[in-house]
Amino acid sequence: MKRIIPIFLCLVWINPILLKAQTLGGNAVFNFLNQPISAKQASLGGLNISSIGKDLGMAFYNPALLRDNMHGGVNAGFYSFAQGLQQYGLNTAFHVEKYKSNLSLGVQYLDYGNLTQTDAAGNILGTFQPKDYVIQLGFSKQYHERWWYGVNAKFIGSNYGQYQSNGIGFDVGLTYHDEESELQASILVKNMGAQLKTYDGLQPKEELPFDLQMGITKRLAKAPFQFSLTAHHLHRWNILYSDSTFNQLEAIDPNKGNSGAQKFLSHLVFSTEIFLNEKLQVNAGLNLLRRQSLNAYNLTNGLNGFTLGFGLLLDKLHLHYATGFYQQNLFHQFSLNFNFRGDPL
Repeated sequence: MKRIIPIFLCLVWINPILLKAQTLGGNAVFNFLNQPISAKQASLGGLNISSIGKDLGMAFYNPALLRDNMHGGVNAGFYSFAQGLQQYGLNTAFHVEKYKSNLSLGVQYLDYGNLTQTDAAGNILGTFQPKDYVIQLGFSKQYHERWWYGVNAKFIGSNYGQYQSNGIGFDVGLTYHDEESELQASILVKNMGAQLKTYDGLQPKEELPFDLQMGITKRLAKAPFQFSLTAHHLHRWNILYSDSTFNQLEAIDPNKGNSGAQKFLSHLVFSTEIFLNEKLQVNAGLNLLRRQSLNAYNLTNGLNGFTLGFGLLLDKLHLHYATGFYQQNLFHQFSLNFNFRGDPL
């Protein structure tokens, strides 16, 4: 037990395979792994690994948030965005008293709707229904009074008609929680693993969307606010996207807007939770990388990267809703938490 934290730090900082070989989103396979199944997480800028609460959907993303009091809990989520794209998520948890540990079992499934299938000449051959999914087993355990550690192991599948791929992945999380000061901090190594089978069976295997994340959450003692700061892609400094061909066609200076300050801010996600009363909360977030990625040249980009949501916290049911802004479109995500044993949340 005393070796847990040193081993974790070695895993994060020393292993050259994790820190040098992994790629950013867009250059990796199975990027849907970054999509949260929890509407609460989606409302907090789409990325939060340290929020204080009992949302089992958050534990699907960070296994170190899986706690004893989630025994018998179920999280179910639904996401809808543009042209029939839908996501379904389900996660449940159990406490194993004999080993003083917790287990979770979850599924994430993305359905992209029916698409027209054509050949290279554009002749219509029929339709197909692309889909991505992950089946995940989680584990967590408490270490001393304030520390928690957890691991997710997942089988990843992808089916795009005649092209199919699969892989395995792992997440490792470590969380510090001080109940007296209502402070929680986490570090998460996300999406370690490998592609087992490529889509056509011929191309080289691609890398998973690896991410090294840190987050901290503080709830104010005398005010109904909880604030979070999350940093992602800490293993790489410049994560801003730049298309050299587009820059040349549009006569855009690639160095404009890519200052050191903007590169730093692109790693950050800010979020807040406002507790209106014991039953109702409002969430908001700002994902600065998402904002910079979605902002289009010479267009109005006012609310890109902002997210908003609310939570209805009843005794035996917690309902969360989230929405976010993508140019002129919105996404809608719902999730609910309940206990199949009938226990209050």
